[in-house]
Amino acid sequence: MAKSITSHMKLVMIIIKPFKLDEVRETLTGLGVEGMTVSEVKGFGRQKGQTEVYRGAEYAVNFLPKVKIEVACEESKVEAIVEAAQAAASTGKIGDGKIFVSDLIKTVRIRTGDTDADAL
Repeated sequence: MAKSITSHMKLVMIIIKPFKLDEVRETLTGLGVEGMTVSEVKGFGRQKGQTEVYRGAEYAVNFLPKVKIEVACEESKVEAIVEAAQAAASTGKIGDGKIFVSDLIKTVRIRTGDTDADAL
């Protein structure tokens, strides 16, 4: 019989400017976040059509380089993670990024078969 899904797991997706990665990572690690996935991504929001400078080169914005950090956590940790990430990633300028929180229906650790909170 399958185990019913009762844990309230969340996935926090944090899209930030690349130069803020170390600061956000250190902040989240300081909160006790033990694992995260980091990807280099490209995207744009409201700043589309403007000119940006990235690593000394100026160019018209189609897609800007961003970093996506994904953290799986228990629901009770979401607000602290969101607040800390927002504070660490903020420059006060357009293009600072976004934070998305979504439900995680199931988590499985491949090596052991542990599920949900035990799989973190």
